[in-house]
Amino acid sequence: MNFLGNLLWILLGGLFVSLYYAIVGLAFCLTIVGIPFGVQLFKIAGFALCPFGRQVVPGTNDGGCLSILMNIIWIIFGGIEIALAHVVLGITFCITIIGIPFGVQNFKMALLALTPFGKEIV
Repeated sequence: MNFLGNLLWILLGGLFVSLYYAIVGLAFCLTIVGIPFGVQLFKIAGFALCPFGRQVVPGTNDGGCLSILMNIIWIIFGGIEIALAHVVLGITFCITIIGIPFGVQNFKMALLALTPFGKEIV
């Protein structure tokens, strides 16, 4: 079932979302200061490619000062917009019964997009 969900996800736009995150991650990695943010965008890109069967869990350093500071910077400079976009997409998908699984995946991505530092995907 996860394979079928991921296949439909990729065909219905997941590939474009994942490529967008990867390209923006590459752009961030061009600067030394942006490398940690680019790495988080690569993590979101991998999750956006195949979200079915995967979960976002707190990492080993979830409550550390550095991850909290980086999450605050992330939220200020664009994380809130990314998360809101995923919430809007999730609500849009949940309007139909067939789209509910895709909406749930967008809600999971919204949580990851809001605070990616200190999170792991299993």
